[in-house]
Amino acid sequence: MVEELSVDVMDVGVVCDEVKGQASVEQMEVHGTRYTSMKSIYLKDWVPLWGCISLCGRRPEMEDAVVVVPRFFDIPLWTLTSDCMLDGIDTNKVSVPSHFFGVYDGHGGSQVAEYCHDRIHLALVEELSRLKEQFKGFIGYDGQKHWEIAITDCFLKVDDEVGGKGHREGCLESPSENSLGSSAISDPIAPETVGSTAVVSIICSSHIIIANCGDSRAVLCRGKQAWPLSVDHKPNRQDEYARIEAAGGKVIQWNGYRVFGVLAMSRSIGDRYLKPWIIPEPEVRVISRTKDDECLILASDGLWDVMSNEEVCEVARRRLLIWHKKNGIISDPSQRGTAADPASQAAAEYLSKLALQKGSKDNITIIVIDLKAHRKFKTKT
Repeated sequence: MVEELSVDVMDVGVVCDEVKGQASVEQMEVHGTRYTSMKSIYLKDWVPLWGCISLCGRRPEMEDAVVVVPRFFDIPLWTLTSDCMLDGIDTNKVSVPSHFFGVYDGHGGSQVAEYCHDRIHLALVEELSRLKEQFKGFIGYDGQKHWEIAITDCFLKVDDEVGGKGHREGCLESPSENSLGSSAISDPIAPETVGSTAVVSIICSSHIIIANCGDSRAVLCRGKQAWPLSVDHKPNRQDEYARIEAAGGKVIQWNGYRVFGVLAMSRSIGDRYLKPWIIPEPEVRVISRTKDDECLILASDGLWDVMSNEEVCEVARRRLLIWHKKNGIISDPSQRGTAADPASQAAAEYLSKLALQKGSKDNITIIVIDLKAHRKFKTKT
């Protein structure tokens, strides 16, 4: 089970001055409205620093995929809080920029992971836009439920498209293209034995949203401690075992616990031959960010099979600090997050090398996201 974090899922706050310990006053115009308020975390235009790596490792073929999409969607503030006014801000009038990160670990082939790489963030924008219009101006809406609906519908849509049941936006391969540029997918995009995990994160200045389907993982380093933000979907997990058995499936011990002795995970996108026992529904979690957050790691099991959550967090945290102590802060603020950050990239690469040294036999895909807004090192030019 995931250990609960020591903050409320939807708590809110004001960014305080680090030196004086007092909140400062700031004027800012948002969507034509000028706010004079505390320096609200919701008014900060902030792009996280990140680095990523994807290695074939000791596998004969590469089946993983990784995607980073800065500024992928402006989140309506009312989806993050039930308050209609917050820090002097009308939550129905303000949206906050968010950033998308995803790791997809394919099996049986790379087709589904590659399709998830190209499609999931776009499908999520479609679902978020639909809900944004459906619940616009709604007071007291459950933000956690909003994200569960949007991301679950997104994953189900992509799973249908993989299996040939849905519509792919902009697809030109079929003569049955309609006037909207969507065409029915008459054929699956991969054989029925091909599938992929999906662990994704949507990050804004105030919150982290995590969705997981399969055994890739998201772990937060907060206050030098490792906080798992996802729970692996394994067939021997008590609730997953019960669900599979209730549906008439079998979990068999064959080189580890496997569904019908074949697949070593209980949820994935694709894997049509094992439905309805293998399902594409993600588990979704929304947490508030805190000043103690240091970094977030998303990775495939090529990393987690040989390193613990605690070890990965400690290595990532230390490599970020070591890089900055040696090099200072060299990122151009105007370009923040638009390309890989050298410190985060160095941390991701170091973790991948360490996983290989520890005997990882799988593809290895890692994203390291630096959650510190400011680091106290001398700027180098």
